Amino acid sequence: MMAEIEHPNQQGVCRMIGYCILVLCLVPHITWATVSYKQGDPVTLYVNKVGPYHNPQETYHYYTLPVCRPKEVHHKSLSLGEVLDGDRMAESLYEIKFRENTEKKLLCQLTLTEKEVDQLREAIEELYYFEFVLDDIPIWGFVGYMEESGFLPHSHKVGLWTHLDFNIEYNGNSVIFANVSVKDSKPVPLEEGGAGHGAVGTGGGLALSFTYSVHWFESPLTHARRAERLRDYSFFPKTLEIHWLSIINSLVLVVLLLGFVIIILMRVLKNDFARYNVEEEGGCDDLDQGDNGWKIIHTDVFRFPPYKSLLCAVLGVGAQFLTLATGIIVMALLGMFNVHRHGAINSAAIMLYALTSCVSGYCSCSFYTQIHGQRWVWNIILTSSLFSAPLFLTWSVVNSVHWWSGSTQALPASTVLLLLGAWVLVGFPLTVIGGIVGKNRAGNFQAPCRTRNIARQIPTQPWYKHTAVHMAIGGFLPFSAISVELYYIFATVWGREHYTLYGILLCVFAILLSVGACISVALTYFLLSGEDYRWWWRSVLSTGSTGLFIFVYSVFYYRNRSSMSGLVQSAEFFGYSLLTALVFSLMLGTVSFWASLVFIRYIYRSLKMD
Repeated sequence: MMAEIEHPNQQGVCRMIGYCILVLCLVPHITWATVSYKQGDPVTLYVNKVGPYHNPQETYHYYTLPVCRPKEVHHKSLSLGEVLDGDRMAESLYEIKFRENTEKKLLCQLTLTEKEVDQLREAIEELYYFEFVLDDIPIWGFVGYMEESGFLPHSHKVGLWTHLDFNIEYNGNSVIFANVSVKDSKPVPLEEGGAGHGAVGTGGGLALSFTYSVHWFESPLTHARRAERLRDYSFFPKTLEIHWLSIINSLVLVVLLLGFVIIILMRVLKNDFARYNVEEEGGCDDLDQGDNGWKIIHTDVFRFPPYKSLLCAVLGVGAQFLTLATGIIVMALLGMFNVHRHGAINSAAIMLYALTSCVSGYCSCSFYTQIHGQRWVWNIILTSSLFSAPLFLTWSVVNSVHWWSGSTQALPASTVLLLLGAWVLVGFPLTVIGGIVGKNRAGNFQAPCRTRNIARQIPTQPWYKHTAVHMAIGGFLPFSAISVELYYIFATVWGREHYTLYGILLCVFAILLSVGACISVALTYFLLSGEDYRWWWRSVLSTGSTGLFIFVYSVFYYRNRSSMSGLVQSAEFFGYSLLTALVFSLMLGTVSFWASLVFIRYIYRSLKMD
């Protein structure tokens, strides 16, 4: 476990809660101003965090390591998104002046105890890397060097980098890019027991001198284009390649699938309409013919389902996340999430989640009123807690693990109160307001057929029409539509890649919803053909099961596509993968339900009913 360090200065709780609405609304729209320097002006270098190379979400404050640090640690004021991203920037001892080179300047001298040497050895053996920030540009480097060689005899060498070369590019009066290099320096060996070669041991400790150099280079890129330079540079390996052929192949298969489903359904329905209407004109009462007996249940198909409040809450929260996802993608297409905006997407997601709470309240309570729900207050409470409660429980477990390990991913109390204030002062009130408006503006449920008081007996269904089979079919097909793109998303969220294919993401998102709607309509038709009118929950579960496939894929990704390990990273990964699966289930369940409802209204309205 890493050593504890004090979090940044926490402001007054009341002030932060009162400020939360302004923060949520303005953070994603902040324009990052160009910082201009004159020759010789100080350029502040912030130290940020360290962590295992293969566990991107397991990060610790840089000063938890026994390194050079000021007597008083002054933290930089961070945005909400930066805090959520695990950033804890603090001022360093590095003195960097604009366009002035420095050669092997002494940073500090330290005498490490045996325990501190062992701590550095453990960090280096776990491939710890550090992250500094200079003018909003992240700088990455490894804490030390490790070499494994030979079998007999076996060699295990661990060394600490005590000299860093900073290479900084500039254009005019602004900084364009910065990185760190150790190619011209040698690591100081760290031997077990606190002794090391090349350093003088005093009093049983290890004496080290830390130095640094600074070199400035002119760049042709302007400040407005400096994000291109950061994207081209890669401290981490470029594992995310753009497989255009796979993406195009996936899109073509999905389009063919949609066309196949639509054409088949149209042909079958055309025959059904012709037969049923002819039978009605001819006075034929034998309407129960094989799998084409959906007309015979016209007096039961609009019978309201059990657990109406829960169903409406699912539809409301699903509509909220559909709005939120669309908003995030649109904001990304507008260029609001570039590589220099630390945590901007986190701030935008929280802002949109709070502001779109009115969508969930309105959709849920409006439909709940239409289907003759009476306990609308309970419906609003259920809607507001359907996702926030699992989110809070998951976050509590994950944050406790981070807090126990001393990770910077553990949120400070001020941030927790800020987020709680955002939900209490923005999210929940908007849910209530949306619910009240939805209740008052709700009309009558538009059912083309009257419903009998006595429910019709449902005949025994074959195995291929059971709920589990429909969930398997309805979940796998939408998942197959996004399986290629899902890898890129996982590599971005759980890796260190910068996602840039927002245009393709929008297309895949639209195709995902289209596939979910078409598959739901087809499965609903087959269900009704078997004289089973329990389509309400079945339509939600059929394509909502896509979330289960996504979670199974996350397990596959963890075991076969990543090198993540340890309790901290595993708790983070599986906890939020479960929430991601829940979000997809809610979104696709909502889309499939409304598609099925529109389809059922259409086919029964098209018949000549008594």
